[in-house]
Amino acid sequence: MLNTTAWNRLRYSLYAPVYDLVAGRAFRRARRQSLEQVTWTPGMRVLLVGAGTGLDLPFLPRNVEIHATDLAPAMVKRIARRAEALHLDVAAYSMDAADLDYPDGHFDVVVMHLIVAVMPDPARGLAEAHRVLTRDGQLCVMDKFQPDAHPAGIGRRALNLVTTALATDITRQARPLLESAGFVIEHDTPVMMGDLFRALLASKR
Repeated sequence: MLNTTAWNRLRYSLYAPVYDLVAGRAFRRARRQSLEQVTWTPGMRVLLVGAGTGLDLPFLPRNVEIHATDLAPAMVKRIARRAEALHLDVAAYSMDAADLDYPDGHFDVVVMHLIVAVMPDPARGLAEAHRVLTRDGQLCVMDKFQPDAHPAGIGRRALNLVTTALATDITRQARPLLESAGFVIEHDTPVMMGDLFRALLASKR
């Protein structure tokens, strides 16, 4: 199985120079819609997990404290450059989503866009998001998901062997993952390609 932390660090380091071409314009509306579900207040501490090149930054309020992490150092360098171009003060670090170097209850909002379907162990990554959120914190997720009503069929699971190695898992279900991590889903909105891509806002139980 190629979906490992080491493989993800390598492949996203290779993807970094062209990432904006693939995940930039195509996902602008979905990113904006997802972040619009958050109840924002000035001074919030926000964490972007698996932030890529920082494509979410233009859609964040200017009056919040922003932290961004990504597994690939090449991505983190691009986050820093984008933050500078946008005149934003962003603390950007190379970090594994499944092992966040932050204390418990540190963030008011955790944003996970296009990472839940990528990380090798989504349950562990979501557990970390739950841990670092404040008691009344908000989790903002946007990704591709298999419908919650039924698991993936044989054909989709077979195709997933290829898609997982190259880019993403196409068999994961949002509601079971988030609820198992201790989240309550407040909003669940289709944002792209019918209901393949969904934006979910969740709170801690």
